[in-house]
Amino acid sequence: MPGSIFDRDRLIIKSLDERKNQIIFRDKMVTPAFRPDNLPDETLRIIKETASRIIKARKDNKPVILAFGAHTIKNGLSTVLTELIRRGWVTHLATNGAGIIHDWEFAFQGESGENVRENTAKGQFGIWQETGLFLNLAITVGAFENLGYGESVGKMISREGLDIPDMQFLADQAVKNIKADPGYAASAADLLGTIKKRRIKPGFMSIPHPFKEYSVQCAAYELGVPFTGHPMIGHDIIYTHPANNGAAIGRTALRDFLCYAGSVAGIDGGVYLSIGSAVMSPMIFEKSLSMAQNVHIQNGKHIDGHMIVVVDLARNEWDWNRLGEPPADNPAYYLRYCKTFSRMGGEMHYLQADNRDFLCELFHVLSETGPD
Repeated sequence: MPGSIFDRDRLIIKSLDERKNQIIFRDKMVTPAFRPDNLPDETLRIIKETASRIIKARKDNKPVILAFGAHTIKNGLSTVLTELIRRGWVTHLATNGAGIIHDWEFAFQGESGENVRENTAKGQFGIWQETGLFLNLAITVGAFENLGYGESVGKMISREGLDIPDMQFLADQAVKNIKADPGYAASAADLLGTIKKRRIKPGFMSIPHPFKEYSVQCAAYELGVPFTGHPMIGHDIIYTHPANNGAAIGRTALRDFLCYAGSVAGIDGGVYLSIGSAVMSPMIFEKSLSMAQNVHIQNGKHIDGHMIVVVDLARNEWDWNRLGEPPADNPAYYLRYCKTFSRMGGEMHYLQADNRDFLCELFHVLSETGPD
């Protein structure tokens, strides 16, 4: 017997104005001018080597991909990320669903980070009107516009609103394209259903973002730099809202995965930075690299010349380049992201460091040794 389906329309959804946030961005913001003190010699060595490889990669027109977890945003580093892409040192940013959400909330209200324990006990964690409605609507509109997940949100922030099509136009597109382009037809039907149910008027829907200068996905959209979102169903608070549409999530997230895979396909001679993402980053990288190797091998080539740098707070003393994958009785075995990356070829370095220290020091070394 199938299980019962939860009806999200039964939820009492409160405004973000009623939510107490734990992070005020202006208090947390890290500017590119910040430089950490007393970094270990080994940390400095790896950062300098990473900077050198990034400079060479960009000189050779090779990608530099930076994948990061939500804490990079929560730690106030969006301004540093923005400067890295503005100067052309990083060519692709990738994050998970939580990274998208925190970046958006900072742009929308300058604050983020609710108390999970307290609000879960109240039956209120993640059940917020503006975050749920605006992000889900941006993604559903983006799916219709053939945009990616991160691009959809970045566009909404940049334009401070969304273009809502007329319902009759959407109905006509759904009918006219059902045979020629069923995916487009379905996205039109999805958007039609959402705006009808939510009673959203056609035309430009103004959504002010008074703190959009805090948003790296906004900056990426305006600079034309790929910013891809890699969510997992049910992991993020936007799934609590009845405006959430699984098909739109799927269309935009798949487009982002394939965009990301396109960048990974050119990684030979490039650099891959994985900052504080123990699950999302290694999982999407291994599938993308496998696809890229498949095509390269068909052409008599192989991807081997890339550099991978994994940065996390967990301690690790295993030499992945010399010793390969550790045995199961070694503590390093449980650093599964390193285990995954150790199979990915190229040159891999693991660095135990705070993401603020790594990114800021990397920025300064690049500024001192590399051209803008």
